[in-house]
Amino acid sequence: MNSFFLNIERTIKNLLSRKGRSFLTVLGIVIGVSGVIIIISLGAGAQTLVLGQITKLGSNIVGVLPGKSNEKGPPAAVFGVQVKTLVLADANAIKDKNKVPHATAVASFVRGNVTVISGRQSVDTSFTATDGSYPQVQNVEMDHGSFFTNEESQAGANVIVLGYDVYQALFPNGGDMGAIVKLKSPNNDIGSIPFRVIGVQKKLGTVAFQNQDDQVFIPFSIGQRQLLGINYIQFIRIKVDNADNLPSTMEDIKNVLRSQHRITDPNNDDFSVRDLADAIKILTSITDALRMFLGLMAGISLVVGGIGIMNIMLVTVSERTREIGLRKSIGATSKQIRNQFLLEAVVLTFAGGIIGIVVGVLISYILALGVRYFGYDWSFIISPLSIILAVLFSVITGVIFGLYPALKAAKLDPIVALRYE
Repeated sequence: MNSFFLNIERTIKNLLSRKGRSFLTVLGIVIGVSGVIIIISLGAGAQTLVLGQITKLGSNIVGVLPGKSNEKGPPAAVFGVQVKTLVLADANAIKDKNKVPHATAVASFVRGNVTVISGRQSVDTSFTATDGSYPQVQNVEMDHGSFFTNEESQAGANVIVLGYDVYQALFPNGGDMGAIVKLKSPNNDIGSIPFRVIGVQKKLGTVAFQNQDDQVFIPFSIGQRQLLGINYIQFIRIKVDNADNLPSTMEDIKNVLRSQHRITDPNNDDFSVRDLADAIKILTSITDALRMFLGLMAGISLVVGGIGIMNIMLVTVSERTREIGLRKSIGATSKQIRNQFLLEAVVLTFAGGIIGIVVGVLISYILALGVRYFGYDWSFIISPLSIILAVLFSVITGVIFGLYPALKAAKLDPIVALRYE
């Protein structure tokens, strides 16, 4: 035990005698380890952000998109071409309680860009044209006023619900319900269309990477026909009464749509039915792969730092050749010489690993605060496993890249070493 502490003391003295070289060697490991910590932390934060945005859409939700899908998810548009296989009759068929008994609410959606004008105030934003069942599907609450009804949606009533940010921009001094605003869509030439404000949605922030407060809601038919001039649905969402009924409800929806589209072979489906569990599973696999890839990329910097250690240790062996010869001449064994140089490499990498962890955690925390500043629900996550792996790999790096210089020192002939100039 005494010899071990003696070796540690000797190692620290040797390293401190070459402060500049030791600092640069440690710096390489610090950069590598902190890089691993930061990237793993950012990867975990990004994963929780993505999954959190999906789950904010609501629970027990089934989504229907146009176009056939595979296990990686259904694209609603391919190379900029909109798939148009869903129509209003499909959504109405899904609402049939005899065919889809566990569906509690069904909402159709089309979206686009629009300019909302109120007096001298105007806002460029997006609109969502949907049904009166939207609040039940998405669990939306109103700040004041009310959402339009299914009857108003089907009749194409000129009523509008404002997102919180749009309301603040149009009515900075507040405004009573019943105010008239005008909507101008860049997709048509019919001019501006007047709408009566009947409600303001409660402030929600960012959900599914869309600012829910920077949009307006209008009845489905008027948005589809007058603003967009289309006859298809971009997507449908269905609220299911219980999570246990999601699988059976998805099958019911598929059967309804196959009947609507006269499809007898499921391989010919021209629609996609997904629930949030599917989306979360797909996104989790994607983000896990991304985290692993980024972690491996960061690990390369540890290898670079290890090569730096090997170079430094080789130079050190050359500089201390006479010292090695002297120690061997007074009885030091090759094993002791090898262990000393190997211990120096391990101490350097271990010190770099500890400092790298502190630096990595600090930078990760600062970055998390920075992302939160821009309104994203970013989690500061430091996995204990990542810290353990960082220290372990830094020590392994020292052993692997310090072994060759240590063996070279151990094999020196003491007589030749003593004559070395």
